[in-house]
Amino acid sequence: MEIITRSLIMFIVLFIIVKILGKKQIKNLTLYDYVLSITIGSIAADTIISTETPILNGVIALIVFGTIGFLVSILSYKNHNIEEIIDGEPLILFENNNFNYENLKLAKLSVAKILENCRLKGCFDINNLEYALLEPSGDISILLKSDNQPITNNDLKNNIKKNSKKQSLSYSIIVDGMIDESELKKAKKTLKWLNKYLKDNNKKLENISLLSIDENNNITLFDKNVK
Repeated sequence: MEIITRSLIMFIVLFIIVKILGKKQIKNLTLYDYVLSITIGSIAADTIISTETPILNGVIALIVFGTIGFLVSILSYKNHNIEEIIDGEPLILFENNNFNYENLKLAKLSVAKILENCRLKGCFDINNLEYALLEPSGDISILLKSDNQPITNNDLKNNIKKNSKKQSLSYSIIVDGMIDESELKKAKKTLKWLNKYLKDNNKKLENISLLSIDENNNITLFDKNVK
């Protein structure tokens, strides 16, 4: 009977904590999310099984770790740099028609695993691949060369012929009003260039939701809905 009571109490506490932390699919869990989930689950299981452990101690431990997870999620939402520190950055695994073996070694992934993920995403010929990236969630995203991109309804409507222009990555150099200097460096741009762009376009840093630039120097900018 005591085990049943403990189980019900732990279920209720865990349910509340999960509701506060928000929904996230298992496949989208970052390493931090995974560690936090395992820790919370272990505390709950130990509290249920170990009747010698006061249940109040287990509840307090769950609340502490739940609060840590909640605060980190708030900080990550407000500061993109903190989010990168917690979750990590995407790793380029394939570019310029070759594998990035340094990043493959860092991610502990084999070429065979990359090919498997490409096939799962519909790319059966590595020659059609422009980029492959390992996301912080552990998923591998791919970008096909422009000649191999699927034709859209808009292409058919406007009779647009696919060009052979190289597909490129996009670098988010401003996120939520904060400059990401690592992304700026990847885009081969300087703070001087960025400040000049903002000045020429009469934009204030704190009012920008997202400013990204790709390797073809195409800039995408979204303003915050500032009232």
